Amino acid sequence: MLNRRTLLKAGLGAAVPSLPAWAQDGPGFGVPPIPSTGYRRKKLGDIEVIALSDGVSRRPLTEQFVTNAPLAEVRALLAVQGLPTDYIDVPYTPFVLVFGGRKLLFDAGLGEYGGPTAGKLLTHLRAAGLQAGDIDTVVISHFHGDHIHGLRNKAGDLAFPKARVLVPAPEYAFWMDDGKARAATDERSKGLFANARRVFGDMPEAMLQRFEPGAELLPGLRSMPAYGHTPGHTVFEAGRGPHRFHYLADLTNVPALFARQPDWAVGFDMDPAAASRVRREIFARLVSSRAMVGGFHFPFPAFGHIEAAGSGYAFKPQV
Repeated sequence: MLNRRTLLKAGLGAAVPSLPAWAQDGPGFGVPPIPSTGYRRKKLGDIEVIALSDGVSRRPLTEQFVTNAPLAEVRALLAVQGLPTDYIDVPYTPFVLVFGGRKLLFDAGLGEYGGPTAGKLLTHLRAAGLQAGDIDTVVISHFHGDHIHGLRNKAGDLAFPKARVLVPAPEYAFWMDDGKARAATDERSKGLFANARRVFGDMPEAMLQRFEPGAELLPGLRSMPAYGHTPGHTVFEAGRGPHRFHYLADLTNVPALFARQPDWAVGFDMDPAAASRVRREIFARLVSSRAMVGGFHFPFPAFGHIEAAGSGYAFKPQV
């Protein structure tokens, strides 16, 4: 098994990016606004949901962002919503859930690998009155860098040293597979495999826990497979009855595009057809249940409800 100590020997170490492509701001488009208050709380029965802004990236809108729709149609959909048409602001929002005496962090953000307008999770965690040592569990939805970079700093130290780290078993199996890592040919894939090893390669076994999506991870916390964006992408439901919160991770990227048009594929979807199917299935259930949702790339504070809108859906924030 390749790990952080053997990355250089394996020829993958150089592929670990200092700043991931999805976090790089596009030149000439100005600086994206960061929320002035980088956290927001919401009570749901005996659950407290805390949205934590990890920042925002602004990237040029090109044909590579939506891979299966003409750029003119993408721009038109943004225009009718009063949004800019030459760039996209991509927010990053992990969540802390406080319930059952536990403090769970869902995804870890970019950490020290964020650009000037990203990597704000720990700052906003402290602003919300919490310390990294207060987090007893980190739940990871998938292994893209904006979700796992923040588990370690650049020196390799663990950012949440007292926390168990729960990861989907299929996701771990894919990105930690030595054969797949060696077979990667493009630089982005090489970087993703290398980064998974940087983060998880020598993580203590007592800390790292793999789970099968569909399992109940804790009383009142269920995991649900949502494969397509990545091979093991997983979403989560916390609470019971009318007081439920769904963490959707990257089920959809920017909802102004990919909720409104669920069959559109963001360039980061590894299996676009599967991602579209599961997106429609889960959104249809959420419209019926009216449960509160949170999405990693939703506009801050990134929690609210999913509603039907034409042939697709819309995210309605709750402030």
